[in-house]
Amino acid sequence: MTIITNTVLLRVSLGAFAAIGIGFAGYRARALSWSGAFAAGIIGTVAVAAGWAWAVVLIGYFGVSTLLSKLGSHRKRARLAGVVDKTGARDATQVMANGFPFLLCGLLSLIQPSDELFPWVVAGAGSLAASAADTWATEIGTLVGQPPRSILTFRRVNVGESGGVTWAGWLAAFSGAAFVASVASLAWHEFFALPFIFVGGIAGAAVDSIIGASVQRRSWCDACGRPTEMRIHDCGTPSRHIGGFAWLENDGVNLIATVTGAFVSGLGASLPRH
Repeated sequence: MTIITNTVLLRVSLGAFAAIGIGFAGYRARALSWSGAFAAGIIGTVAVAAGWAWAVVLIGYFGVSTLLSKLGSHRKRARLAGVVDKTGARDATQVMANGFPFLLCGLLSLIQPSDELFPWVVAGAGSLAASAADTWATEIGTLVGQPPRSILTFRRVNVGESGGVTWAGWLAAFSGAAFVASVASLAWHEFFALPFIFVGGIAGAAVDSIIGASVQRRSWCDACGRPTEMRIHDCGTPSRHIGGFAWLENDGVNLIATVTGAFVSGLGASLPRH
């Protein structure tokens, strides 16, 4: 027990050191705010404490997603202006909405016996697969600029409007989920888990779009005559709530999506292996 405890303490120390460096790099790259860098540091520390494979999956997810966010950033920001509330560096709320299920699974893996580790590993990876699928879909879909349609009604919606999907976005979502599933399967040498992580990622992204199109808060700027997710529109006018739950905004939807990815993936991993 002492050896295990010392090993975990060493990982926590190394993880904290590495996470601070990665968080600072994310801040310098303008991918994270100071609060976002702090939240990312917490998640990174737990990931390394849980095991190096957890850290590899997290770094792979964060690194590629950050690069995609920088790809054509000026064009994407212009297309999302006035619609999406947060288009810049991710703050702590955004980081935790995408990373809390992974953080929780990492913590649970530390207190579970080794023979019960597998479901938490797959659930954690599934949550990141869902986040990657949603992030890649948004970044690539917005960059390509195809006219999005509501996932529920198939009517045309504005670029950046929640619940809108495109073919380019769906291809990117599949790619994001497959990427995380592949990295996780290689890192943990659990290739049985790959399809469950992938399916969890797609399920999470689909739930994100469905909730975004149905019960996420919808607002309207009377001054500009356009829909928005912003409570104060970029013109300075308070927006008017016109639909969905007033308390359910994009960060809450992202959390539901990542929890869905974790649940679907973990459930699949819990099935008997024959």
